[in-house]
Amino acid sequence: MEDPSELIFSGEYTTAMDQNYHKDHLACHNCEKKLIACRYILKDEHPHCIPCYQQLFASNCEECTKPIGPDFKDLSYKERHWHEFCFKCSECQKSLVDQPFAPKNEKIFCSDCHDNIFAARCDGCNDPFRGGMKKFEYKGKQWHEQCFTCTVCNQAISNKSFIPRDEKVICVPCYEENFAQRCTKCSNVINKGGVTYKNTPFHKDCFTCTNCSKLLSGEKFTSKDEKPYCADCYGELFAKRCCQCTKPITGIGGTKFISFEERHWHSECFNCAKCNGSMVGRGFLMNGDSILCPECGRS
Repeated sequence: MEDPSELIFSGEYTTAMDQNYHKDHLACHNCEKKLIACRYILKDEHPHCIPCYQQLFASNCEECTKPIGPDFKDLSYKERHWHEFCFKCSECQKSLVDQPFAPKNEKIFCSDCHDNIFAARCDGCNDPFRGGMKKFEYKGKQWHEQCFTCTVCNQAISNKSFIPRDEKVICVPCYEENFAQRCTKCSNVINKGGVTYKNTPFHKDCFTCTNCSKLLSGEKFTSKDEKPYCADCYGELFAKRCCQCTKPITGIGGTKFISFEERHWHSECFNCAKCNGSMVGRGFLMNGDSILCPECGRS
């Protein structure tokens, strides 16, 4: 049996990978090309000449499809590889080395080109939304912070309240100044709790009796010369008076009354002066200022 190891005499060997080799034995692991005075690369602890290494192990560049040899920097992203000089924006061809980039449709783009081509755009200025920008959305539209403005004063609304009007966005101060209902009495904006009387708006606290200033919201009232009056004031100032009790006949709340020759009675007061029987719906006789039933009248 031969000993696989051979003696190495001085001048006949070379040192590589911390081991001694006969000069004829230091060869490429793939093609057996002698590697004395040649560049080689270790792969899995085996030496390979440069052509074999590129053929067997080097990645192909996504851009130029050529192998990325040891003399070039291999830039990789998600198992894809590029030469350093091939790693550039697919649109503007600017180098992306040490620059932010974004992939899209199997291509890579610089951040500016990616935003210009693919990013959502502002409905105000039509410029793209770039990374880190605030986006304001309303009814399917979107704006940059500086483009989301009141259509009246053109000031940025930002995080302030706004009121929509005819598909437009209006800040609260402009809406109150230009569009909000105003109280007919005090002329201030009606924010809540308004009352409408004859198509005229009032604050609840401003809708009062013309005479006594009593609040009329939720109360019975009537009007005279287009002005509102509470039931008491209307009765005292304008209503007919009952010939029997002398109190006002307002008609408010469905009050029934009887009239005869410019004289008036509440239904419950229209009684015979002698027997006190109700005369509503019956014939009657007049005796001066008094009314009498036929029976009492004949006696």
